[in-house]
Amino acid sequence: MTRQETRLKVFAAAIELMAEQGYTATTVEAIAERAGVAKGTVFYNFGSKEQLFAQLLDYGIGLLADAMGEAGDLDTAVLAQLEFFARYGPFARVLLAEMWRTAWQDAVTALRTRVISVYERHVPGGVAPTAVFGMVLTVSIERKVLQPGRSIEEVHAELMDLLRGRITS
Repeated sequence: MTRQETRLKVFAAAIELMAEQGYTATTVEAIAERAGVAKGTVFYNFGSKEQLFAQLLDYGIGLLADAMGEAGDLDTAVLAQLEFFARYGPFARVLLAEMWRTAWQDAVTALRTRVISVYERHVPGGVAPTAVFGMVLTVSIERKVLQPGRSIEEVHAELMDLLRGRITS
């Protein structure tokens, strides 16, 4: 197994555990066990739990930025975010619950410059781009947890109706 494959296994284990029980309750031992690697492998690849989480946030934000990157309009940006969080549900839950701590300010800055900036191209300035991102994030989690039978297309259509009526008119 390559180092990159090992890192991805650790990322997957860490995000699942943190989504289930939170950052604070998740231990390096549990991450290593879930990933099927030695505890020392986690430390070798990341240095510490804090560095692991910081790199995990950076990796996930990069994936999200890539997914949303070329959105030509608000409609495609919202759909890209919904689809991303449907695929990476545990990341969505961790992002909502853990990322806003002051310890992760670099990740918040990266989120703003790489992801929320996509919305800045399509909605009026101020807090609106962040509000749209947060709304789509929250609705994505709600759909996954409380309305799993609801299609992304249906949720997307409802969000776009709301956005067109409240933000862009």
